[in-house]
Amino acid sequence: MRVPRVLPLSDITRRRSAKVLWWRYALNALLVCVDALCYASVMILVLYFRNEQIGPYSTRFEFRMNWLLYACMCSIIWVLCAHACGVYHRHVVGDASHVVAMLLKASLICTICVFAFNYVFGFDYSIYSVIYAQVFTFVALVIERQVIRVILTANRKKRRFSYPTVIVGSPRGILEALHFMAQRAQLSYLPVAVYPIAEGEHGHCEPVYVTDSSEFADKIESICGYSLPIIGETEDIAEVIVKLGGQTVMITDLPQRFSDEFNAFVIELETASLEVVLMTSPGDVSGHSIRMRSIQGTSLMTVTLPQYTPVMKFGKRVFDIVVSTGAIIVSSIVTIPVAIAIKMTDGGPVFYRQTRIGVNGKPFQMVKFRSMIVDADKYKKDLAEKTGQEGRFIFKMKNDPRVTRVGKFIRKYSIDEIPQFLNVLKGDMSVVGPRPPLPEEYERYTPLYATRMLVKPGITGPWQISGRSDLSEEESEALDVTYVQEWSIFGDFLIMLRTVVAVIRHKGAY
Repeated sequence: MRVPRVLPLSDITRRRSAKVLWWRYALNALLVCVDALCYASVMILVLYFRNEQIGPYSTRFEFRMNWLLYACMCSIIWVLCAHACGVYHRHVVGDASHVVAMLLKASLICTICVFAFNYVFGFDYSIYSVIYAQVFTFVALVIERQVIRVILTANRKKRRFSYPTVIVGSPRGILEALHFMAQRAQLSYLPVAVYPIAEGEHGHCEPVYVTDSSEFADKIESICGYSLPIIGETEDIAEVIVKLGGQTVMITDLPQRFSDEFNAFVIELETASLEVVLMTSPGDVSGHSIRMRSIQGTSLMTVTLPQYTPVMKFGKRVFDIVVSTGAIIVSSIVTIPVAIAIKMTDGGPVFYRQTRIGVNGKPFQMVKFRSMIVDADKYKKDLAEKTGQEGRFIFKMKNDPRVTRVGKFIRKYSIDEIPQFLNVLKGDMSVVGPRPPLPEEYERYTPLYATRMLVKPGITGPWQISGRSDLSEEESEALDVTYVQEWSIFGDFLIMLRTVVAVIRHKGAY
């Protein structure tokens, strides 16, 4: 494997380093100040309304601390806990789900630390005051982060407040990375150049640099909306990236990413103060718990999915039973009139049962409110041929003539899915999970995509909140496999909250 030569140390120290972006530190400073002010303000309000503004008395050291000073001390504890939990990492602000998870973790740790602080000094403040302060602060900070995220995302779509990024990989890998970055402006990566490599004779990516191709350049411009310089073969790639103003190097699909040559290549980039990002696919080890060990110069990486323990599975089952029971009771206000309306439309059955494939490939009967005419499946093949969807992994069409008038309404607001809570109670499905496939879809699964059958299918899931029928086959597969890798009960809770928004917007629902 041939890579750009690694320069001697004397050359590396003379090389220019990547410029530091001022807004990165300004944003962190702003977040720290706003967080501290928010925490102190909430603590002061809680103490005021609980009539505890006299100030805590230390029974251990026999002194009374001013209550305003106490609130400031607690806010410092919060900032330290938030920093330890990675809340102020530069790539966290734009990712809503990770921000909420980190804020929750920091709040729990901060609560314990404040309790310990009170115990060490013997302060006589009420436990409830600390708990109230943590809860209200958490809510306030989630709202604050959402406001900042919206502002940052709007600016990043205008190519501001982003990290200039050079993408290294095969032409196909580069285009996939550009497409990924174009759809997720909140992740803060701004493409400024690409460094393509060609695929070798044996199917491995080798750094044989390709020349500028008009077709390749046109594809780049169609994705980004602007042209990007294409870096050719060079002896000092780090120097070229620095001159282009790059801050980050994203490496997409190099197979020899753990070789000595690749390690030397990464070190060359890092010595120029460039951040190196390895982009993984669902087939990689993303979402796993990774533990690195070094034994006599050899690095060993242990990969596990710790969330799939009997205790966590039991917790998910309890979560499913509680949520589905509550949903059935609450939704009865809507489901009873809907059932009557369906029956009055054509006198056909209220429910529609269809064979789907569940966990470990076991078939089950999924129940939905009938939204189509009776025997609608008989017309599916003809409609698929007319619309050119014979080979599509999911047959969906706008303005489907088989959908009834009531069916259009209940599909628009996903009311037809409510009976599936009965499947959840029975144990065939989960509230959150991958989409339950049809038998003919299941037969087409690749070994990687078949891993989605290791968990129960769900009423809602990543596909529900990401476009539903508007998703391509590749996007749907990636979402499902990623869900299996990164599953957590907290993640399920976030998906449920985002489902409410998706239902209101009814995007992709037809």
